[in-house]
This record gives sequence, structure tokens and C-alpha cells, in this order.
Amino acid sequence: MSRFQTISIIGAGAWGTALAAVAARAGRGVTLYARDAAHATEIAQARENPRLSGIPLAPEIAITSDLAQAARTDVALIVVPAQHLRSAAMHLAPRLKHGTPIIACAKGIEHGTHKFMTEVIAEAAPNARPAILSGPSFADDVARGLPTAVTLAAHDEQLATALVQALGSATFRPYHSTDVRGVEIGGAAKNVLAIAAGIVVGRKLGASALAALTTRGFAELARLGRALGARSETLTGLSGLGDLILTCAGPQSRNFSAGLALGRGEPLPAGKLAEGQYTAPVLVELAALHKIEMPVSQAVAAILSGAVTIDAAIESLLTRPFKAEE
Repeated sequence: MSRFQTISIIGAGAWGTALAAVAARAGRGVTLYARDAAHATEIAQARENPRLSGIPLAPEIAITSDLAQAARTDVALIVVPAQHLRSAAMHLAPRLKHGTPIIACAKGIEHGTHKFMTEVIAEAAPNARPAILSGPSFADDVARGLPTAVTLAAHDEQLATALVQALGSATFRPYHSTDVRGVEIGGAAKNVLAIAAGIVVGRKLGASALAALTTRGFAELARLGRALGARSETLTGLSGLGDLILTCAGPQSRNFSAGLALGRGEPLPAGKLAEGQYTAPVLVELAALHKIEMPVSQAVAAILSGAVTIDAAIESLLTRPFKAEE
């Protein structure tokens, strides 16, 4: 029997709601917290989240806008955008029992500080135990109970194993890891590369170009990972290569959709946050700091900032000097 019997999900977006379904399937007592009281009431009355329509909530899931109620839990999953993680963790921290695990479920790097998600939790909630959940997973698939495998990492292997036991089920298979940094790099970098993939498709550059972009993009992700001490098996695993393949594959990914719109010369999708838009400039700064070449990521950051046009960025990538593959 898992030592973690109750799980709270902080953030009632599509992904938070899908993870609430995961925890319910694993047999846990689940609380889904929505900051907005009207949103919480709407979900509770309909037993369905409009952000994940057509999927009824399991009866075991309690909905609340009371953070103190959500904090009475064995494990907290913070499922908010990366740039809002610090604020969410700071508000939650004083209400949690000492030593409660907090699992970050966002894929990104904090602006200004260059901190990864578990580092943000360690600063904002110093009495909690940080962990990270990442991997190839679309909210709709997960909520419907379609087979999904992800990586769950914590510095303490026993904690990572216990969290996997608490969340795992027949259709949701987390693999535990202690390579926290490797998991975080994969999640952050793949969002930026997915924007690049969307641009390639939006510009109708062809399937061969998309395959080349995805492969060379992964080489960038791996270079950064190695420089920051990530293990190669993490980078080629679910939270690295696996997630990159999924998010470069089609418009279910918000980052791919953002790139697709850019490639077609259309405005970015309204109301849909693409984490890669915020991560791109931070990733470029990190690469420069560690003297790592990340030309695809640099091109995405330059396009997003308006420094170059898409056509100029593509030409720049295509006219780079010939070299050996690495």
C-alpha cells in the first residue's frame, strides 16, 4: 500500500484536471484546486472541466477554491505555467505539513533567475521536498485513460519510487529517476523545438525537413543536457526524446500550434499558453553561458522577439557551414 494516500492538484487547467483523473485511477483521495472560485463552482456543478470538455470527473475528485483545504494532503502537484510556479509554491508552502512532496508539472525555466522548476520549489517552499513530472503526455489522452508513460524524478530515489507507486496505474506508467536536471532540461528545451517544428510545417517545408529539424533539435537538447550534468539515458528517454517526438508531431501540442501559426503568417492562438515562447530566450541565455551551440533554439528566440523574419532565420540555418554530425 502506498504511503501517500491523498493527492492535491494545484491548478485546474486541462493538464491539472487530467492529473486529478490519474490520481483517482490510482485509488487516491484527490482534491483539485482552482484559484478562481467561480471556476471551481462551475467544475463542481458540471462534474466536468470546460477546459477538458467531454470528460466527466471521477466522483472521488473533490473540487475547491480553498487553498488551506487543498494543502491538507500527503502530496501536492503544482500544475500551473512555469512562470507562475514560484507564486503558487509560496502561497501553498505555509499551509503544508513539513516534508510534503511538491511535484512540479510545468516544463520551463524561470525568467530572470534561470532556475529550473525544482530549484524554484526549493526556494519558495523550503520545507517541502521537490520532484518533477515530465514526459510525452497530452492532457486529453491522459484524462481519457489512454496508455501513457512519463518520468518522475526526485533527488531521493526512495521518494521518487514512492511517488511513482502513488500515481501509477494500468494506463499511467511513471518511471522513477534521480536525474532531476536531465528531466527538467528535456521538458523545457522540447517546447522551444516544437515551435520550430510547427514553423517548418506551417511553411510547408516537407516531411524530410521536419525529420531533420527534430533530429538536429534533439542534438541541441542533448548538448545542453550534457553540459548541465544530465544522464544520457534521461535525454534519450521519455522526458527528453520521447516528449520531443510527441510535441513535434502535431497540433495537439500548444507549442507546435504556435509555430504552425507563425509559419503560416497567422496570429498566435488566443488564450493558449505556449511555454516555449517564454523558455526560448532563457534557453539561449543558458546556452551562451555554457558556450553551447543551439542554432535552432536561437532562431526560434529571434523569430519570437521580432529580431529576424522566419525566412531569414531559415536561410541562416540552411547556410551554416558544413560539418560532421555530432
